[in-house]
Amino acid sequence: MTILTLNDVSLALGHRPLLDHVDLRVAAGERICVVGRNGMGKSTLFRLISGQIEPDDGEIWRKDGLHISCLDQEVPAATSDTIFEAVASGLGDLGRLLSDYHSVSHQVVATDPVSLDRMSSLQQRIDATDGWNINHKVETVLSRLSLPADKHIADCSGGIRRQVMLAQALVSDPGLLLLDEPTNHMDIAAINWLEGYLAAFQGALVFITHDRTLLRHLATRIIELDRGNLTSFPGDYAYYQRKKEVLIEIETRANEKFDKKVAAHEAWIRQGIKARRTRNEGRVKTLQAMRRERSQRQMMPGRVSLDVDGSDVSGKRVADLEHVNFQYGDHLVIRDLSTRIMRGDRVGIIGPNGCGKSTLLRLILGELNSDSGRIIMGSRLQMAYFDQQRMRLDANKTVRENVSEGNDHILVRGRSRHVISYLKDFLFPPERVDSPVNSLSGGERNRLLLAKMFTQPANIMILDEPTNDLDVDTLELLEELLIEFDGTVLLVSHDRTFLDNVVTSTLVFEGDGTVEQYVGGYEDWLRQKKTSLAKERPAVGGLRQDAKRRHSEDRHSAGGKKLSYKEQRELDGIPAFIEALEQEQHQLTEKVSHAEFYQQDRDIITATLGRLHQIRDELSEAYERWDYLDARSRSASDSSTKKP
Repeated sequence: MTILTLNDVSLALGHRPLLDHVDLRVAAGERICVVGRNGMGKSTLFRLISGQIEPDDGEIWRKDGLHISCLDQEVPAATSDTIFEAVASGLGDLGRLLSDYHSVSHQVVATDPVSLDRMSSLQQRIDATDGWNINHKVETVLSRLSLPADKHIADCSGGIRRQVMLAQALVSDPGLLLLDEPTNHMDIAAINWLEGYLAAFQGALVFITHDRTLLRHLATRIIELDRGNLTSFPGDYAYYQRKKEVLIEIETRANEKFDKKVAAHEAWIRQGIKARRTRNEGRVKTLQAMRRERSQRQMMPGRVSLDVDGSDVSGKRVADLEHVNFQYGDHLVIRDLSTRIMRGDRVGIIGPNGCGKSTLLRLILGELNSDSGRIIMGSRLQMAYFDQQRMRLDANKTVRENVSEGNDHILVRGRSRHVISYLKDFLFPPERVDSPVNSLSGGERNRLLLAKMFTQPANIMILDEPTNDLDVDTLELLEELLIEFDGTVLLVSHDRTFLDNVVTSTLVFEGDGTVEQYVGGYEDWLRQKKTSLAKERPAVGGLRQDAKRRHSEDRHSAGGKKLSYKEQRELDGIPAFIEALEQEQHQLTEKVSHAEFYQQDRDIITATLGRLHQIRDELSEAYERWDYLDARSRSASDSSTKKP
C-alpha cells in the first residue's frame, strides 16, 4: 500500500536544480536507502517529504494520518531540557506526561503531600493510557544508546545531542521514518543495536547512510539522486553497484557518440567559402540545437583525487608500548597495554564511545604522557593526523587559508601547485575556496581536513573517525589510498566495512581499561572473540554447551552406549534445573508486569529485562540437552534389553 507519492516534483537552489521533475512512491514497510554524492540534495529531499519545505513545482501526496518522524543530519541546538524530556517529546501529550512523572519522581519528598499527590495523579493518567509500556520503550532506547536520562541537552556534546534526536525519532513509532546519516558519532555496539531495531521496525523507512554494512543489511530498495534525477534500483546494494556501472558506461558512450557528431558538424561549419555557399540552413540549425543540448548537459560529478605525499621510509619499528597505564582521575582508561607497531602495519582501534580510543592515539602522538609504562617511538617518523573533532581546521579562516596559509601556491609531492587547482581535487569549486570553514557542511569539512593533511609528507597516517559525513564514493577512494599507502596506518573507526577493507589487525577496548589485540579486521575480531568466549564460558550443570553443535549430533551415534556417570548425573539434575529457571522466569515476569517496575533506576530495568532474555535462552538449551540425553539413555536401555 502506497503511503507517500511525489509526482513531477521540482526544486532548485538558485540556478541549480536539485530535483528535476522527479517521481517517487513509498510503500508501507519498505526500507529505502537514498544514495548520491555530497551536495546532490538528499537532505533537501527529506525536508520535502517531511513537509518542512514546499516544492517549486509538482505535488506531494501523503496518506491521511501518516505520522512522519525525521532525523536531520545537522546537530540540534542546545536546550535546557533533559535528555529524557527531549526523547519523550517525540510522543506528544503522552511524552509530556512521562517527562513530568520522571521529573517529579526524582524530586518527590516522602513528607511532602503535594508532590506525592502530584506523582499519584500523573501515575493514574499514565495508567489510563497504557503509558508504562511506552515509558519502557523510552528507557530501552536511552539505555541502548547509552544516554544519561537526566543530563541537560545544553551540557552535551554535538554527537550526544544528535543521538538524542535519533532516540526521539525512534520512540514515536512513526508510519514513515526518515533517517539522515543515523550512524554518525555512534559506536559499533550502538550501530549493531540500531540495525536490529530498524530491521524489526514495522513502518516504512527511508534513510541516507555512508555505512555500507548498514545499507547492505537493511535496504530492500535503493534510490539514487544524481544531477536532479531519482532512479530506483530494486534489490540490494550489490545489484545497485553492478547496475550503476552499466549505466555509467552507457552514458559515457552516448556522450562520446554525441560529442563526435557535434565535432563533425563543427568541422563542416568551419569549411571555406564554397562550402558556405552550398550548405543548407537545416544543418546549421541542427548544429545550433546540438550546441545548446551539450551546454545544458549535466556532467557526472567529479571524484575526489586523493594522493598522499610519501616521505622517507620510517624505521622498521614504529612504536613499542610497554605496560602502559593511563587514567583520568579515578577513571582507568588503559590498563597494562603492551604492543608493538611495525612499519607497514594497518591497525584498527575499536571500542565504545568514551572508552579511550582517541586518548590512545594522543599517547602515541606524544600529546599525552602515560601514568606508567613506556612508549618508545621509532626513527624517521613523519605523521599525518586526522582528528575526530577537526580541531586542526581554523573555523574562522577560509578554505584557502586553512590549506595554504593564504598563499596562492602550495608544495604537494615536491612540486608547486596553485591552491585552487589543488582544492578542485577535493571537489571545492573556485567560488568556495574563500568561504569560511564554519559555513561548510560536515562532509566538506572532512574533505578539507584530508586536503590539509595530504599537503604534508608522511610515512605514518593517524586517522580518528575519518569516515563521518563522507559519501560512499569518497570513502572507497580513501580506502584505496590507505591500502596502497606504503607506510603505517592507525585508524579509529566505527565503519565496519571500512575496517574490514583497510586494517590488518585490531586493538579492541574490552572494558576496565583492557585492550586486546586481534588479527584481521572487524569481522575477524568478531569470529575470534566468539571462539574465545566459547572456550572460556563455564558450563552450568553441563548445559551451556554449543547449542548448534548439540542439535546436529546424531542422537544414536553412541551406538547404544550407556551414558557416562557424569552424563547420568547431568540428566538426573536437569528437571530440577529447569524448574528453578521457570520459577525465576515467573517471578521476573510478574515483576515486569507491574507499572512500578518502570519507575526504578534504568540500570535495574535493563539488568532485569536482560536476565529474562537469558533465562529464555537457558531454558531452550536445557530442554534440548534433556531431550538429547534422554534419547541416548533410552537407546542404550533398548540395546541392553535386546541382547541375549
